[in-house]
Amino acid sequence: MQIVIIGSGNVAYHLAKAFVLKNIPLAQIFGRNTENLKKISEELHVPYSTEHLEDADLYIICVSDQSVESVSQMITKKNCLVAHTSGSLSKEILIGGYRKASFYPLQTFSKSKNLEYEKIPFFIETETEEDKKLLFDIASQVSKNVMESSHEKRKYIHLTAVFACNFVNHLFSKAKEISDSQEIPFDYFLPLIDEMVQKIHEIDPKSAQTGPAVRNDVRVLEMHEQLLKDESLAIYKTMNHSIKKMYEL
Repeated sequence: MQIVIIGSGNVAYHLAKAFVLKNIPLAQIFGRNTENLKKISEELHVPYSTEHLEDADLYIICVSDQSVESVSQMITKKNCLVAHTSGSLSKEILIGGYRKASFYPLQTFSKSKNLEYEKIPFFIETETEEDKKLLFDIASQVSKNVMESSHEKRKYIHLTAVFACNFVNHLFSKAKEISDSQEIPFDYFLPLIDEMVQKIHEIDPKSAQTGPAVRNDVRVLEMHEQLLKDESLAIYKTMNHSIKKMYEL
């Protein structure tokens, strides 16, 4: 089977690396960023191009959601399977006479961070049983966690991921702004963060909640509000309101 990955960003890099590590052959990595493609090619020993798209049986599109539709129109081959890696788009966004699918890896990807690929969940959606089996077989070589998911279900998977990952990381960034403003090393907070994350491996997140809001400690809440302003104050109030509502305080 000939496989081509389209893209040169974080998802494309990690998917290509995962395939190479599991000896899943890649015919090409295709994209428009020559510098990124060259780095990936040199590290993984996979051919790349910014001009000629190789003939393949499976094309996996790893680009931004805004670019998926236009990139999909570059694939003119009819007898092939094309899958995007978006968590929010339907497979119908793909424009062409080929077979369409979704191949969604649920993870936050950064090129500078190594990942344990076997732990990454993959969610598959296809038009036929044959294509489902094909993508399941490929994903199962990479990961221990592969399941079928409709677009409707995948929208909720993606929404959950935004709350659990993107929003949490933004709060880490806001926390670091506060610690930096007082010249307190943010590293000092890492054991606290690590313990919180580890805790939800063992108990339900709702049961793991601590802090002044769940205790309804009005004195501490008001003191914190006096230390904040503008956007950070609004976030603080919104989060505390949500916590109180969850625990009916």
